[in-house]
Amino acid sequence: MRPYTDIEVTDKYIIREFNENIDPIELLWHRDDENRTVEIIGNTDWKLQLENELPTSMNYPIFIPKHEWHRVIKGTGTLKLKIHKS
Repeated sequence: MRPYTDIEVTDKYIIREFNENIDPIELLWHRDDENRTVEIIGNTDWKLQLENELPTSMNYPIFIPKHEWHRVIKGTGTLKLKIHKS
């Protein structure tokens, strides 16, 4: 079971939602097989952490290179984001 729900999937982007009731232990370090730019829908205090970096705000678009380790860090409320694959 994945810690998120894909609400909309097209060949250009995915709209993904992380429920506010998620257990933070489910938000594991992982890598993806393509470059991604993550853009928040709304405002949030959730954070994104890239390998060898401190957690950072997700309130602006973030580029995640292919095969780079990263994870989401839980904040308050529901996290909704748009993922552009390239």
